[in-house]
Amino acid sequence: MAPISEGLLETYTGSDALALAGLVKRGEVSPAELVEAAITMIERLNPSLNAVIHRLYDMARAQAATVDRNTAFAGVPFLFKELASSWTGAPLTNSCRFMKDFVADSDSEVVRRIKAAGLLLVGKSNAPENGWSITTEPKLYGTTKNPWKDGITPGGSSGGAAVAVVTGMVPIAEASDGAGSIRVPASCCGIIGLKPSRGRVSLAPFGDYWYGGAYFLCCSRTVRDTAAYLDAVAGALPGDAYTPPVPEGSWLNLSARMPKKLRIGFCVTPPNGAAIDPEVKATVLSTVAALERLGHDVEEHDMPLNADAAWKTYTDMTNVQTAATFGFLETLIGRPVTPNDVEPVTWAVIERGRATRGVKHVSDVEQLRLIGRDIVADLNACDIFITPTLTQLPRPFGYYDMSETDLDRYNAKWSDAVFNFPFNISGLPAISLPLGQSVGGVPIGVQLVGRYGDEATVLALSSQLEEEMPWKDRRPAI
Repeated sequence: MAPISEGLLETYTGSDALALAGLVKRGEVSPAELVEAAITMIERLNPSLNAVIHRLYDMARAQAATVDRNTAFAGVPFLFKELASSWTGAPLTNSCRFMKDFVADSDSEVVRRIKAAGLLLVGKSNAPENGWSITTEPKLYGTTKNPWKDGITPGGSSGGAAVAVVTGMVPIAEASDGAGSIRVPASCCGIIGLKPSRGRVSLAPFGDYWYGGAYFLCCSRTVRDTAAYLDAVAGALPGDAYTPPVPEGSWLNLSARMPKKLRIGFCVTPPNGAAIDPEVKATVLSTVAALERLGHDVEEHDMPLNADAAWKTYTDMTNVQTAATFGFLETLIGRPVTPNDVEPVTWAVIERGRATRGVKHVSDVEQLRLIGRDIVADLNACDIFITPTLTQLPRPFGYYDMSETDLDRYNAKWSDAVFNFPFNISGLPAISLPLGQSVGGVPIGVQLVGRYGDEATVLALSSQLEEEMPWKDRRPAI
């Protein structure tokens, strides 16, 4: 194939995923050309950013030859996160030395749906070891850089995905979220990140993951891409533990509808008592003003949550779950995991999990169920609840240091994301939108939380804000 022209690259990087699929469907560009455009952008930008850690170009080229042009994302290049889910023939290391040579031999259910939607895998995106960080600095693959400013985190754990999307390597990328890992990098990088309702996307082949605390979806630059991706991958399998209500019609169509007058609560007081950066607070308040201009009823609503206690209970639960996961991985690798196989924080998590008594773990899970119920009850009067995504601007590299041996001290560093994990616990849908920038040009995300099963209202209001407070022309200078 001839070299990709700069004109096609400009179209590729300036279009969202649905627009690119439209070009394919109309015969204006071929899937093979889009794959080569993605490869060109990755090779041009990735050496300085380290967002893509496995290049799977031959796989993408082969897929391009058999694309069904009637699919939603026909021929659109795509990245898959290097964590948890499996794509046949692709590495699956969880950014961990213990798994460094493992290659998947089956597809997760979400991968089957991604393939059926016409997306083409060009590579895998960087993530911290086992997703256990809100930065992306794994020892195995190295640090992913934030293209907006040197020396600051792009967020995590879906940091590689977010960087690749905002810089135009790909228009959309898979992401996952156990305590903010879709929303945090979306905020740090100036893109969109939706954590859907609990059970919206099947976790199969897993029966469950962190008692419904972990979620799969994507990073994108437009609300409509996020809505269409949700259409593509949503749905429970028979026997799944959680089955949220299904809307009438597609999320893509619902996202384009003008929302009715909504009751909206907002909070700029972190429920752990921590300080909030003035520029972050100002961004939330400017969003509130925009919503009032749009005719919605908006009032302040602080969260009566003991966030520090809830976070401790949540991490105590995830310690046990992580220890159990490594027990399963030991059977795949054929030997026990040792401290030399993992970063110090991961080893501390495994040891803490192994030492936790079963009675305490059951009590923790029950407590989390009650906390989740209280969160939902507290927000029952709100159609939408708005918070900062992060209470501070992105931290410098090394702040979330997985060489830390004191697990409690490490977990306390996550306080900037205090508005994230409560919605992993409660199962409510939550999206981060790029609604502001600091004086220094760093993106600031605002989080919109909806009722359980009501991604439709979250997406519709997001579309309204996308028009009222547009961000599509804000891209890093790279």
